Amino acid sequence: MKEISLAELNKLQKDTYILVDIRDEGLRTYGMIPGAISIDFDREPEEIQSDIAKLPYDKKLIFYCDVGRKTRDLDEDLVSQGRDCYSLEGGYIGYVRASMANEEDAEEKRQKAEQSIRKKFHKQLFTPFAKACKTYKLIEEGDHIAVCISGGKDSMLMAKLFQEIQKHRQCNFELTFLVMDPGYNEDNRALIESNAKALGIPITIFESDIFDTVDTIEKSPCYLCARMRRGYLYSNAQKLGCNKIALGHHYDDVIETILMGMIHGAQIQTMMPKLHSTNFEGMELIRPLYLVRESDICAWRDYNELHFLQCACHFTDTCSTCREDGTTSSKRLETKKLIASLKKDNPYIESNIFRSVENVNLDTVIEYKKDGVRHNFLDEY
Repeated sequence: MKEISLAELNKLQKDTYILVDIRDEGLRTYGMIPGAISIDFDREPEEIQSDIAKLPYDKKLIFYCDVGRKTRDLDEDLVSQGRDCYSLEGGYIGYVRASMANEEDAEEKRQKAEQSIRKKFHKQLFTPFAKACKTYKLIEEGDHIAVCISGGKDSMLMAKLFQEIQKHRQCNFELTFLVMDPGYNEDNRALIESNAKALGIPITIFESDIFDTVDTIEKSPCYLCARMRRGYLYSNAQKLGCNKIALGHHYDDVIETILMGMIHGAQIQTMMPKLHSTNFEGMELIRPLYLVRESDICAWRDYNELHFLQCACHFTDTCSTCREDGTTSSKRLETKKLIASLKKDNPYIESNIFRSVENVNLDTVIEYKKDGVRHNFLDEY
């Protein structure tokens, strides 16, 4: 398919073309180009053609994916139906990088993003962030915290919230904003650097060959990748004098993990707000976004017109954040939809799932594990 650059696109009258996002639903939740529509291409050709046929025939169709590869290879016979069709060069990431190129705009974005945390989204973002830090004692006097930045919306916001809470000076602690490059392609690496610069986050980057290592693994590569990334983060944070690493998991991650553990793992467990490292003595992992809702993170991102990276692994080039349990983005998206469906009948479903692991009655549990040892109710019956 013919390619069109962003510069060429910007010269066109907006009423002469339609932008069509062909990425999957999980990727689209991380942002779309303004004005674009979405068409699911993971379906039968007849269904795709039916959706395209509904679009005005007098307009050019400009398709985009994440980096421009999939749309470039689209079958024109499938999508054109006699119309001018183009693939957007660089895809969504190319669009995001271009939007971050102007340093004057970047400074304006930084100021707006920080002001929105203090004013418009203070109750939704800073308040639950500070509450989690206080409730679970995540920040303590003398801490040196490695704020681990993957390049996604969650970790970037977490970095800004850490900068904000440090200004309150309720206790003395240091921050290092740590980025691990496990083998990103050039576009994704540049996107992380551009966003960090625009938001005023002074990142420290170190490189690893994790993606190359797991490329040859057939079974559970995401599990191995996540474990290796965690180990590299601990190791490098410790070398920098840190005693804690902070990850950007939020409230929705917690409730999804609880439900997925039951449905897919036949177990009841939660994502802890903090835990000690078993392999790196004196190191802790903390999750300060533990009480922050994902919808509020998205609202902050969209209000500030920010665009972030997902994971960009070698397997799909657009994989969602790797999970240690090996769960895929499709399973997590499936769980999100299940919770949303249950919420229609029970508006308290999310808080009930969250609180369920705070209200475990061991007298009614058949068997449980403590420090790796199994205990059965018959032991004391």
